Amino acid sequence: MSVEITRLPSGLTIVTDVMPHLETAALGVWAGVGGRDEALDEHGISHLLEHMAFKGTRRRNARQIAEEIEAVGGDLNAATGTETTAYYARVLKQDVGLGLDVLADILSEPSFDEEELAREHNVIIQEIGAAQDTPDDVVFEHLHELAYPDQPMGRSLLGTAESVRSFTPDCLREYLARHYCAPNMVIAAAGAVDHAAIVADAAQKFEVFAHADAPHAMPTTFGGGIRVVERELEQAHLTFGLSGLHQNDPLLPSMQAFSAIVGGGMSSRLFQEVREKRGLCYSVYTFHAAYSDTGFFGLYSGADANDAPELMDVVMDELNEATQTISESEVARAKAQMKAGLLMGMESCSARAEQLARHLFAFDRPLTVPEIIARIDAVNVESVRQVGRELLSRAKPAFAALGSGKGLHAAAKVIERRMVS
Repeated sequence: MSVEITRLPSGLTIVTDVMPHLETAALGVWAGVGGRDEALDEHGISHLLEHMAFKGTRRRNARQIAEEIEAVGGDLNAATGTETTAYYARVLKQDVGLGLDVLADILSEPSFDEEELAREHNVIIQEIGAAQDTPDDVVFEHLHELAYPDQPMGRSLLGTAESVRSFTPDCLREYLARHYCAPNMVIAAAGAVDHAAIVADAAQKFEVFAHADAPHAMPTTFGGGIRVVERELEQAHLTFGLSGLHQNDPLLPSMQAFSAIVGGGMSSRLFQEVREKRGLCYSVYTFHAAYSDTGFFGLYSGADANDAPELMDVVMDELNEATQTISESEVARAKAQMKAGLLMGMESCSARAEQLARHLFAFDRPLTVPEIIARIDAVNVESVRQVGRELLSRAKPAFAALGSGKGLHAAAKVIERRMVS
């Protein structure tokens, strides 16, 4: 990796990775603010701000923002997460300057026009409605509410219709000024890029963000609990969550391996036992999400409600069994999957730029590929079993089920019997 980093006097960090064989580049601006930074009366404002950034500036209207990038064959997008919000472009190498100019423009001089805001209120309310029509989205909302009760991390990133409609242009300007500041922002680019040119350009175009650091999000506390939500559906949706590991925990690669072994793919224990052997569901998987100060281990399955109690019994059997019997071959397979995912991602300039930004927020520097491989290589059978045992020893899990039928309540009883003290 030919990675270069420059930290401007303002606190803005610029990181690039030159991939000389490419004719394209990916670049973006990452701000260290997301859903977990929102006060109760700001629920959904991070996501609305991300939308409104594209709705016009003092120099460009919404149509011009889209047309200028697409006229050169590029694309422009954004995403709001729990801890970061990203604005990014993919362009040909000769258009990197244009891409950075548009990104700077939409963040430094958004117009927040009243009419555009009213339209975007409606757009996001339609997005909320679409999410509510998607059962696996709804059940995860319930799961996160249980996992992080009365905390921003337990709330949907989209907000509610009421909260979204409450936001005025002044609300957006105040939130932008408070959270979007140079020490809390990273510009990352990969592909056919020139580091010095991006630094010079960014120093000028992002000067407006040279002010005090943003406030820190409040620490989280994992709650837990059980919720069954009645809704007439063809399939029951079952989710289960436990407090995991934060992104700087040295055992995080072992946790990722544990998740891969028990529910990470077609060869995983849960897929083979629950679906292939017993036919109890169509979909079953586990995942682990690591944040700055906490982590979340989760499981999802879609099944017939009548099969839900047996399914959750088998899930608990498999999770507990894994902490005792995970084998060398399973760990080797999980490590191979982790390395392949890493190296395949390195072939994409978009993935590289995203990884650079993510590493800077997590570790204050980009990790090299050999460093990451070394962390994966350090994973062994005992470390994977250990994180599994510690995971399942957590005092109170979160369990949320969505659907209809007595089977869901019986599945909740399985969790109560087997894990809840």
